[in-house]
Amino acid sequence: MKLRDLPPVDELVRKLADVEAPRSLIVSEARRVLARMRASKNPGDAECEIRENIQRLRESSLKQLINATGVILHTNLGRAPLAHFESVTGYSNLEYDLSTGKRGKRDSHIGGLLERLTGKPAIAVNNNAAAVLLALNELARGGEAIVSRGELIEIGDGFRIPDIMAASGARLREVGTTNRTHINDYRDAIHENTRLLMRVHPSNFRIEGFTSKPSLQELAALARERALPLYEDLGSGCITDLAPFGIAEPRLEESFAAGVNLISFSGDKLLGGPQAGILAGDAELVQRLRCNPLFRALRVDKLITRALETTLRHTLFEEWTAVPALRMIRITAGEIRERAERIRCRVPQFEIIPGESVAGGGSTPEQTLPTWLLALPGDAIAHERRLRAGDPPVIARIENDRLVLDLRTVFPEQEEELVLRLGVS
Repeated sequence: MKLRDLPPVDELVRKLADVEAPRSLIVSEARRVLARMRASKNPGDAECEIRENIQRLRESSLKQLINATGVILHTNLGRAPLAHFESVTGYSNLEYDLSTGKRGKRDSHIGGLLERLTGKPAIAVNNNAAAVLLALNELARGGEAIVSRGELIEIGDGFRIPDIMAASGARLREVGTTNRTHINDYRDAIHENTRLLMRVHPSNFRIEGFTSKPSLQELAALARERALPLYEDLGSGCITDLAPFGIAEPRLEESFAAGVNLISFSGDKLLGGPQAGILAGDAELVQRLRCNPLFRALRVDKLITRALETTLRHTLFEEWTAVPALRMIRITAGEIRERAERIRCRVPQFEIIPGESVAGGGSTPEQTLPTWLLALPGDAIAHERRLRAGDPPVIARIENDRLVLDLRTVFPEQEEELVLRLGVS
């Protein structure tokens, strides 16, 4: 077909009369498709493309899939898989106090749970970058925040601590070197414009070898001596002790015990909840954050409130199996081997080999969990494409030129679907 053979819009609309969609949408899509074909000088079957486009518009782009990568907090797959929660349809008491009949605060639904879990007053915003922005804007705007050079991290997708600090209105004061920072580096940098001492946990990388940095206790003592708040961005936010299961990350209670005044962390990493940024610490500081105008701009909505409330309640009552990320971390290699054997009985071409799972999500670098993998012989690239293109999509990984599936991140209730997607009834 040549460009001059493309049909006019009204002709296309007549041919699409059987499509169940508003006429205005069909006309708009016809114009869009024709304009694209003319601009690219690549005419095609406009009618077919319009039908396909409208059908895609009817379907949700965000869909459930099977994560067989073994990466528990997979950033591209939504990080922590959400615990089951029931959204409140219709109206709700999001900002209404049922006991008094007056306006309430939306963070009242999660504040009590967070305080019981962290031991401190706490609030939530829409992600941890927002939490850092809010903390720096309130506590160091117009002044300096002192940070070690070795902690000026990039937290993902090009967002860097210095950039967030600049946006907050605080000025960065770097101290020390990339690999070594001493307490006197902080002490010597403090002057009349210093507003804050900041510690950033490098949750997505490790520096080893000739390194040193002051302990939190030393920083806290210096902060008290100079009447400055000590703020720590913990990133992954480990509330429960996961060391027995192979994940060694600093916990909130350890930081508070050391004398940290304020901590921020992600809701969708090792907490296992929805995307959120949580700030917990001294009551006076948290109240200042709550009164900052940015808090309203960065606050979470009712769906996140409900999802986060559900995760926090499960954690408080130690219902670990109800929080998928925590359940996956706690699964033993032996349990995964048993599941792999069951699937191999139905898909005998698979081989079971030892492997490693990871927490992922920019947390716990170089820490792995032992697992067993289902390895499929043959063209790994072709297998990966076929599984990814199906319904539901199966996301696996290629290792040593073989497609491998790690059942650690596959929900037990998804096993039957996985077997069907592997081509076995």
